[in-house]
Amino acid sequence: MKYKIEKGSVQETLLIPLYGRKMAMDLYPDLFADTDCQRLFDRIDFEAPVLSGIKAKIGAVMAATRQYDMAAVCRDYLKDHPNAAVINLGCGLDTTFSQVDNGTAVGYHVDFPDVIKAREALLPEKERQINIACDLTDHSWMDAIKFNKEDGAVLFASGVFYYIKTEDIKKLFCALAKRFPGGKIVFDATTARGLKNMLKTWLADVDMTTVGLYFSVENEQDLTEWSDDFISVVRKGYMTGYRKLDKRYGFLVNALFRIVDKTRMCQVIEITFK
Repeated sequence: MKYKIEKGSVQETLLIPLYGRKMAMDLYPDLFADTDCQRLFDRIDFEAPVLSGIKAKIGAVMAATRQYDMAAVCRDYLKDHPNAAVINLGCGLDTTFSQVDNGTAVGYHVDFPDVIKAREALLPEKERQINIACDLTDHSWMDAIKFNKEDGAVLFASGVFYYIKTEDIKKLFCALAKRFPGGKIVFDATTARGLKNMLKTWLADVDMTTVGLYFSVENEQDLTEWSDDFISVVRKGYMTGYRKLDKRYGFLVNALFRIVDKTRMCQVIEITFK
């Protein structure tokens, strides 16, 4: 029996990145190792939007590339910290941990209670994978993480922080640096101009124009002033920072991807903690 998600519900927002990753897998299965997204989408009772053409391809590739970026950072961290806690903030129906699981790390998935309810119906807990129902700005979720400095922790957030106010992001990052020394966090970000474009384009396309957008990054070095517990803050291109663009995307699409990276409209930021 398929899991029913109602139109207009909070749970509906989980399907936007999931559907994008599914489309990318349909188009380029050799580039994005996310067979889970196709299997998941087949288990959901939901009328998917009819998307086609170059705009749909751009959105799909961007959604799948973001997951690829997060997975790349996690894999790199796990090389030196094979027993680390891998913490997915605002997890939705993301399956990145399954892609990076080395057999010894522990995956934690944190999100609102109604989101975790949907996740547990579709992606129930299993060995070394734990779901935590909590608002990210309520730092009590950190108490559920089994952490020791020797093993480490790598945290990531895909398409999440845009919707949280900057002062709450600052409090969160500072708390994470204190709680997980030697760890790191990676997340995607945009500029203030990028937030405006998000409202006008893809949020409008999926009828989410009432959603608030708050957090942006003009210069990643500004974040270094937030805490003395940050060793480094590094920015990489969202589309070009972790691997080369594929020629099959097309010349014009790849030109656009390079522009959004160069102008910081799309960026991935890694913060390493002392």
